[in-house]
Amino acid sequence: MTSEVLTPKVAKDKFEWVKNEIAELSVVSIAGPGDALADWKYNKETISDIKADNDEIIFCLSTNGLILPEYAQEIIDLGVKHVTVTVNSIDPEISAKIYKHILYQGRYYQGAEAGKILLENQLTGIRYLTQSGVLVKINIVMIKGINDAHIPEVVKKVKELGVFVTNIMPLIPAPGSAFEHFPQTSMKEVNDLRNVCQLDIQQMRHCQQCRADAIGRLGEGEAFG
Repeated sequence: MTSEVLTPKVAKDKFEWVKNEIAELSVVSIAGPGDALADWKYNKETISDIKADNDEIIFCLSTNGLILPEYAQEIIDLGVKHVTVTVNSIDPEISAKIYKHILYQGRYYQGAEAGKILLENQLTGIRYLTQSGVLVKINIVMIKGINDAHIPEVVKKVKELGVFVTNIMPLIPAPGSAFEHFPQTSMKEVNDLRNVCQLDIQQMRHCQQCRADAIGRLGEGEAFG
């Protein structure tokens, strides 16, 4: 969710305004709306423009990983050190229950075929980034009755790829979405699963599922410009 879509110039201007308001600003993240790599030309320009005068800023971006192999080297060359990839399943059959379809290289794919393509690209891209020194975090949305029992397998797999932390998040059913009638996952259920997965890899526990345009300090809520 976001309040507006910014052009690279407007994003740079907004960054400068926020920097004046929050002196300790240290991180800029491109997290949406949509996938950061779907508009990579503009997001790349935004990062380059901000980085040119603010080399100390840490840049992060979020993606579903579908076209990550295509842009992984550009991400590295740009100096982005943190990437978040959403991986809700490593089983194409389970993925088919989560994703209606994918659009890849100009063609629509559905079902397990779509899940297989998505998974292969996610794993390839994640491995490439971690082997190049990029810190990769994995977001996993816990969907009761769909992938909840499968998530420990996801965590084990991404650990093999060099991921340093996973963030298991509750499904929040959104009106009009395919999961609007699914039960919302409770934080107790999420934390119980995090405790299980903690045995394999560090778990992120401070996530507040911020909006894509959130501005502020961790643990102090959000402000929106």
